Amino acid sequence: MNVSLDGYVAAPGGDLGWSAPSDELFAWWSDRVAATSLALYGRGLWESMSSHWPTADQQPGVTPAHAEYARRWRAMPKVVFSSTAGAVDGARLVTGDAVAEIARLKAEDGGPMDIGGATLAAAAVRAGLVDEYVLATAPVLVGRGTRLIPELDSWVQLRLLETRTFDGGVVVTRYETRHKAPERS
Repeated sequence: MNVSLDGYVAAPGGDLGWSAPSDELFAWWSDRVAATSLALYGRGLWESMSSHWPTADQQPGVTPAHAEYARRWRAMPKVVFSSTAGAVDGARLVTGDAVAEIARLKAEDGGPMDIGGATLAAAAVRAGLVDEYVLATAPVLVGRGTRLIPELDSWVQLRLLETRTFDGGVVVTRYETRHKAPERS
């Protein structure tokens, strides 16, 4: 997820203008899409992505990097979670319990899954279903808007896996969830 330094994924009104990636960061995200086995989207992010990327490579003046991303995005299997959306083109729609479906998909171990959308990600975080957090932290303070991490009932311990600084001062960090060892009786 793209996140502001103060922990927001969107400014009020869903404004994402502060999170436009540099070419270098865009290429990194594109490679990540290519390596993702399944993308899980909440309705809001799906509507934003699906309104642009299905035909982005056919637009006048498209850059090679954007054309490649569009091809990779179309090829990636996608699941959209929404109780209000109608049919979704290019993805499977799940209208039921998102947490139960994410747990089921995770148990199948079909490869790396990415979760996009603050509400959907929050549900997965609260349920303990996130194994890795990948954050592209922009050097901006948004002040208010949509938070990345919801209120939690308990701490989630993380272990740093990687940091990388991109053009424009965006820092990507990857953290692995440190799952508690089962208690012995």
